[in-house]
Amino acid sequence: MTGGTRRSARKGTGALRLALAAGALATAAAPAVAAPAGATSAGPPAAYRTAPDAQEIHGARAATADPPLVPSGHTATDTIAPGERKFYAVRLDGTSDAYVSAVAAPRPGGTPGLRDGIDVSLRRADGTPCGPSRHRSFLAEGGAYPLADHTERLAGAGGPCAAAGTYHFVVARGEADDGDPAPVSLELTAVTRHPPVTPKPTSPPGTWSSEPPPEPAGPAKDVTGGSGFNDAADVRTGTWKDSIRPGETRFYRTPVATGRQLFAKATFGDAPGRVPYVANGVRLGLNDAARGHVTNRTDGYQGHAVAIPLAAPPPGRDTGSEGWYYLQVSLNTKVGQRRSEAVPVTLTVTTAPARSAPTGPPGPHAHRAPDGTTFRAAAASPAPDGRLKAVGYAGVGTGTALLLGLGGWYLAARRPEE
Repeated sequence: MTGGTRRSARKGTGALRLALAAGALATAAAPAVAAPAGATSAGPPAAYRTAPDAQEIHGARAATADPPLVPSGHTATDTIAPGERKFYAVRLDGTSDAYVSAVAAPRPGGTPGLRDGIDVSLRRADGTPCGPSRHRSFLAEGGAYPLADHTERLAGAGGPCAAAGTYHFVVARGEADDGDPAPVSLELTAVTRHPPVTPKPTSPPGTWSSEPPPEPAGPAKDVTGGSGFNDAADVRTGTWKDSIRPGETRFYRTPVATGRQLFAKATFGDAPGRVPYVANGVRLGLNDAARGHVTNRTDGYQGHAVAIPLAAPPPGRDTGSEGWYYLQVSLNTKVGQRRSEAVPVTLTVTTAPARSAPTGPPGPHAHRAPDGTTFRAAAASPAPDGRLKAVGYAGVGTGTALLLGLGGWYLAARRPEE
């Protein structure tokens, strides 16, 4: 999958610095409100639950025939320490599309380092990459939340990885620096699918509309989100209400078929008690059926209601796998610095037939990646080289960074992250 929201790491880094600087200065407090019904502050946030039948394996430090990842229907688990790189063998035929994924699940409530995250890539036995690596950053996601992405081998696409054989899925973790140095859990899957006999026609760059359809009518239904992909709560078109505690991520899944688009909105309600402003305080993320990253959006939060919308391109070989799509809502640990009570969250979910944006130059209805490209245009953009990127304040004095943060926090927080 090469959705347009994948290529924004370099552009998002500057916005992230502005948002972090703003959070350092914001100290205003929100008025106290009543706690949401059913809210609880007992115990730590729930940890990510791996598949109950997952097999524990230990990745090799170099490309070998072990340990194997068995495609389709099998899940493996491992751990990875800061700065570590692990290899897993995957046997692929020459006729199936293959998607190999990794979920990195840090300790809930932890503090990620500036360079902490994971890279995933697929390589031939001789080390030749099958395509660009995919980089996911905990800090770009907004906190120590589970993050996931996949790399793929598309049958019939040519290139160095078209033949049957043993390939290596490589997972590399960034440095913890001043963050949590503990190993994080990994959940690994490999999925193979037969490509379509007759490829469906594709549209030119920038055609998918991000203008949402009318919101579904009717009262909100109660739901309790899961801790991860394996226990995600089923949600269909409608409005759903839940609550979430600081440091927690809730997962929900909804079916999306080829030719349809998913639109969602997470509205975080008022927090009980006083809350300092937290840059990237709330988050709404999305992964496709093969656990590939689709988009991630964050916003600042200060205890008042905040809504985060998203729109996804329709499933396709180059935009995401059809099936269950996974929505994630997260609340930053810093929101609970004074009180760790739950915050109400309302999730609005709609799927609709895929619609084209207006012709001509992409306007407000063409869904853009953070670097200004559209979904399909970004698919052809050059990818990062795969090395974990440092995020810092190089070249910017502290006072300048803080002033820029005050002026730019709003745009930085609202911009989708890589």
